[in-house]
Amino acid sequence: MPVDNSKEALLELANYKMPFGKYKGEYLVDIPEYYYTWFKQKGFPEGKLGFMMQQMHEIKINGLEAIVRTLRKNF
Repeated sequence: MPVDNSKEALLELANYKMPFGKYKGEYLVDIPEYYYTWFKQKGFPEGKLGFMMQQMHEIKINGLEAIVRTLRKNF
């Protein structure tokens, strides 16, 4: 899936909620890093959700969650 650096894509990522599993209904940014690390080892889901989870994993390992939370809060 191509990288989308648009403002809209970042706002969608900030406001996206997990649709299944242990963290169903939680914002992706509020899900612990270890959950994404587990998916990285086992394989992310296909499609948009998997792509967003991969992006969030990168955000978390680089300590950028505060930016995503600020976007969610302000927009």
